[in-house]
Amino acid sequence: MTDYFAGDPRTNRERMLAGDLYIADDPESGRIAQRAVQLADAYHRAAVADESAARPLLEALVGHLGEGAFVKPPLFVDYGENISIGERTFVNYNLTALDVAAITIGKDCQIGPNVQLLTPTHPIDPEPRRDKLEAAQPITIGDNVWLGGGVIVCPGVTIGDDSVIGAGSVVTKDIPDGVIAVGNPARVIRAIGAQDARN
Repeated sequence: MTDYFAGDPRTNRERMLAGDLYIADDPESGRIAQRAVQLADAYHRAAVADESAARPLLEALVGHLGEGAFVKPPLFVDYGENISIGERTFVNYNLTALDVAAITIGKDCQIGPNVQLLTPTHPIDPEPRRDKLEAAQPITIGDNVWLGGGVIVCPGVTIGDDSVIGAGSVVTKDIPDGVIAVGNPARVIRAIGAQDARN
């Protein structure tokens, strides 16, 4: 196997946090990932018994949980600590948020069921991919965004404030503020305007 990190004294976790190629074998990352699995499971079980009493577990899982934000379990994360959810945002069932890099969700968002926010990337070149190298790029979702059910947001994407992404869309490129985008890959179909005031 090629020595991809010759002369680089950093740990794989340090490379991961810098957004560089790394191999997912760092013990500290493994410990944090295991804690995240346990907290997500505990949050799900606690919410079945008492939603309000479960909130401290969600607060312990994610890096930031804004006032009035709510996430319906189950949810699935890599680390949890790299996720920020803004005030009053609602997240429906089965969010998958692979937060190898930062995932930032703004205020007042509506996140439909089965949404996937995927920051990890893998080399196109087959040799380093076979050698298990990976990296990640952050995802940013602006304020008051609506992601329809089943939306997939790919690594490095930013979605602007007030935009709507149609159900089942795959977002591979940045989306500006105040538009509707649909499809695979998602394309802007129009700006949101006065005609949408009652819809």
